[in-house]
Amino acid sequence: MMPPTIHATAIVIGETGVLVRGVSGAGKTSLAFALLDVAKRTGLYAAFVADDRVILESLNGRLLARCPATIAGLAERRGRGVEKVEHVPSAVIRLVADLVDMEMMARMPETTEEETEIGGVRLPRQAIPNGQTSVSVPLLIAALVEMNKI
Repeated sequence: MMPPTIHATAIVIGETGVLVRGVSGAGKTSLAFALLDVAKRTGLYAAFVADDRVILESLNGRLLARCPATIAGLAERRGRGVEKVEHVPSAVIRLVADLVDMEMMARMPETTEEETEIGGVRLPRQAIPNGQTSVSVPLLIAALVEMNKI
């Protein structure tokens, strides 16, 4: 029996796992591809953990993301279909990126230190606008730099 999964995409940049959540069609995979491209161009290791379905497990106060075996090493690129991608079997999630409608985002937030809880683990959270990769990538890179994760 396969463990329960959530609809999300998980990647690793350096040693930092990033979980990207959002509704279907919000741009999770496109954002993941863009983040991986930026990371690799700056000399960081970067790979997919899972695309579309992610297994999450709380272990010793950390959130571990894994990929269901049936989709390991695969990602769906809009306009190209499913393709093979570089991937790792798991990663410790250190940042959650939530794709939300632009109207749901504060223009000038009082703090950038937002958190969420998944499986009893508190994690930094960055809200990012749906379908706007050119805006989202710099927001997530800034969040990772602020956390001293890249």
